[in-house]
Amino acid sequence: MTPRPPTDDDRTFTAERGRLLGLAYRILGSRTEAEDVVQDAWLRWQRADPATIDRPAAWLTTVTSRLALDRLSSAQRRRETYVGPWLPEPVVAGVGDAADPADAIELQESLTLGFLTVLERLAPVERVVFLLADVFAVPFDEIAETVDRSPAACRQVASRARQRVRAGRPRFRPTDAEAWEATAAFFLATSAGDVDGLLKVLSPDVVVMSDGGPDHHAARRPVVGPHRVARYLLNLAARRPQMEVEPAVVNGEPGCIIRTDGQIEMVLSVQVEDSLVVGLHVVVNPDKFGAVETRARFA
Repeated sequence: MTPRPPTDDDRTFTAERGRLLGLAYRILGSRTEAEDVVQDAWLRWQRADPATIDRPAAWLTTVTSRLALDRLSSAQRRRETYVGPWLPEPVVAGVGDAADPADAIELQESLTLGFLTVLERLAPVERVVFLLADVFAVPFDEIAETVDRSPAACRQVASRARQRVRAGRPRFRPTDAEAWEATAAFFLATSAGDVDGLLKVLSPDVVVMSDGGPDHHAARRPVVGPHRVARYLLNLAARRPQMEVEPAVVNGEPGCIIRTDGQIEMVLSVQVEDSLVVGLHVVVNPDKFGAVETRARFA
């Protein structure tokens, strides 16, 4: 059967899809659920009357945000009973992949696991309003329609959310050669069991967050301080002597995929400041690896 040629409506949605996926992922912290939301938005777009839609991008943003907000409300209730720290599903790109020209600094920062973890402190409506206003620059009139509140109320919600995010917001710099050099030294020392080498590259304030879910071994609380972090990491490496380390860009930061016998064991992202590792996010829960091998880029 010959595929039908794309219509103008198809092309309109395709042009917006990356942005919609990025928005849904930041709201939900799950690439899998974000894909479902964007698919639902596509179905609604197909059923809508184009004559009633003056601004397709705004219409799609509103629909996607509402669908994601509905899912987030139930997801946050599940996360309250999650075993150990909850981290978002990692999004991975190859080290040599070119950056999307649309990826402004704000978009890169809002993709990091540290930033998304801070967003977990916000109530669902706060999170949606904050992301729409501060990351995606959506006017408050449109945000008001999305969350069924007045523009003035949305401004207040955004202001409160901004203050809460600012209090825990990790410092962010675009990934550069210096960050990769520190990350490479970190990986080398860890794989070699070199305690002194590892301590040299760890910040005095370094923190590790690990997410193993209910069934896989991970630290149930953050690991704080260079000596504790070094011991934790070297123990992990000792338990996986045959591990394969593949450098990767994980949520916009240096990181890696660790495999044993070809199977993904964990995904790490590394936060670097002033040539020192200040934070590590370690995802061990295999339920969160579904999108790791799918390296499609989104805004």
